[in-house]
Amino acid sequence: MLKLIERLGLIDESAASDTLTLPFELRIRGRLKAQSDSGRELGLFLDRGPVLRSGEGLKAESGEVVRVSAAVEPVVTARVSAGLPLARLAYHLGNRHVQLALGEDEQGEDEKGGWVRFPPDHVLEELAERLGAELEHHNATFDPEPGAYNQVGGGHSHSHAHGHSHSQDRDHDHEHSHGHEHHHAH
Repeated sequence: MLKLIERLGLIDESAASDTLTLPFELRIRGRLKAQSDSGRELGLFLDRGPVLRSGEGLKAESGEVVRVSAAVEPVVTARVSAGLPLARLAYHLGNRHVQLALGEDEQGEDEKGGWVRFPPDHVLEELAERLGAELEHHNATFDPEPGAYNQVGGGHSHSHAHGHSHSQDRDHDHEHSHGHEHHHAH
């Protein structure tokens, strides 16, 4: 079994010796036994982190590189006009804390429309229709937005620490503090 232990970010197809095609539900896992597209046994031994992106490279203990590919799977694509309708649709669906893929369609000479893609879910589909979206049930790759804090190959992170202290005046001074941190990535 080829043990894949390191994320390399997006890589060129020519940099990989094999590919691993996975549906979204398996690309969210850091530990997984799978079979490469050429039939080799693979084991993912990765730190928990962002979703494996289509085009991302994974390095094996041996130094060999395998490229991840998003599988074609059942999805729902909700289409609306660009601008406020698209922003409203993305906001309300995203407020349900589900993974979403976003895109843009050319609809005419100067008209643009956008789409939001998600796994089939009758509640989300009903919400999208109420917001004026036209739904298409079909098979396509599902490679959701990584999110502002989890961009592959970019950004940095830092943390803010905040301390709170309490003191009590009695016969002696007694002070203690409670600390907590907030982590932010940019």
